[in-house]
Amino acid sequence: MQYVSTRGGMSPQTFSQVLLSGLAPDGGLAMCETYPQVSSDELNAWRKLSYAELAFEIIRKFATDIPEADLRDIISRTYTEEVFGTADITPVKTLAPNLHVLALSNGPTLAFKDMAMQLLGNLFEYALAKNNAELNILGATSGDTGSAAEYAMRGKKGIRVFMLSPYQKMSPFQTAQMFSLQDPNIFNIAVKGVFDDCQDMVKAVSNDHAFKAAHQIGTVNSINWARVVAQVVYYFKGYLAVTSDNSQKVSFSVPSGNFGNICAGHIARQMGLPIEKLILATNENDVLDEFFRTGVYRVRSSAETQQTSSPSMDISKASNFERFIFDLTGRDAALTAELFRKVDQEGGFDLSDSPLFAKIAEYGFVSGSSSHADRLVTIKQVWDQFGVEVDTHTADGIKVALEKRDVNVPVLCLETALPAKFEATMIEALGRKPARPAAYENIESLPQRSEVMEASAEAIKAFVDAHTK
Repeated sequence: MQYVSTRGGMSPQTFSQVLLSGLAPDGGLAMCETYPQVSSDELNAWRKLSYAELAFEIIRKFATDIPEADLRDIISRTYTEEVFGTADITPVKTLAPNLHVLALSNGPTLAFKDMAMQLLGNLFEYALAKNNAELNILGATSGDTGSAAEYAMRGKKGIRVFMLSPYQKMSPFQTAQMFSLQDPNIFNIAVKGVFDDCQDMVKAVSNDHAFKAAHQIGTVNSINWARVVAQVVYYFKGYLAVTSDNSQKVSFSVPSGNFGNICAGHIARQMGLPIEKLILATNENDVLDEFFRTGVYRVRSSAETQQTSSPSMDISKASNFERFIFDLTGRDAALTAELFRKVDQEGGFDLSDSPLFAKIAEYGFVSGSSSHADRLVTIKQVWDQFGVEVDTHTADGIKVALEKRDVNVPVLCLETALPAKFEATMIEALGRKPARPAAYENIESLPQRSEVMEASAEAIKAFVDAHTK
């Protein structure tokens, strides 16, 4: 299995090469040359597997340059009951007939990002040890990626993490989860701006090829191909959990900000998983919903990007969206590069009059958006009717799922995080504090350390340079 760039300017590379590299040299994203296919017989055989066994069967189709014994060992050490608190790893909560929540927040930071990040940490450590190398991870987070990355990388030999987050725009729990870490290889930088400013800084550094090479810069954001591949696994696991045979189709409802989570669903569908609909749910920052409804992709400015009660989706420039557009164009790298040059220069592109807009339906996407008022109603409705607490982002997904689903087709709403991470809104919705794991009691009172920085690529380069000597 070889990997190419969505913009056509990268010679084919192996899984291990793209694992450590982040953005392609031409500014594009790594994509497998072809999607591996899963047969009906394979899918049937996989019904008996544990999560770790299933992950090995799927990931080995992509990571063909890693010896299978090594890959199996890495995966079996990642997906354990000790790490995820349950042998099932991703249990399904059934709310009503054909309405389910796929629980993805049992990891150490209580968010779905742990599902991929725990694997990424072990893959990084393996790859670096083989080459006696070091890696400086530069990432951006709107809430959960940062803590998931830091908890996965803390104490890892040869790895430093420089994590950018928007200053004072995460929940108190999310902030404390990151900033209370005291590990010497973890650096938290609070950027005066919004998530998109943080993401732009990461991309600017990645596009400075000399700096990137000199400082061994890698990434854990979902532009990292290995992270998306790890997320593909739970789509298969969810499907197998709610079906009895492969003649059945299911739909998935996915809260979407940076398009990484639902991009994994798109890949699973392209591999042959029987997915009826991929239901994309946004919050008030509805750039992706607007595109899938109208064909217009219009990035919002920092000033236009709203701060909401589902902050992990307060994003208006979705990094992984380029991977879908690459497929939508028939893998036309030149056209993909042209469209994303328009994003950089003009703030977006318009496919409403293009034949490509009509093709979107072939990929199963439908979309909708949710507001703060909708979240409050949905959180209360799910508690009152089903006795289940859901966080603000998962509520966005459930709200849009109820609008867009076919009631005769099972729909799995992907859980984003545990409600404890968004206490203020949960109190507003239910009149009480949400349940909180004992290990996180009073986390907000722990000492915190971070650096406050202007939204400047030069500033972060200077910081990385000063802390890697």
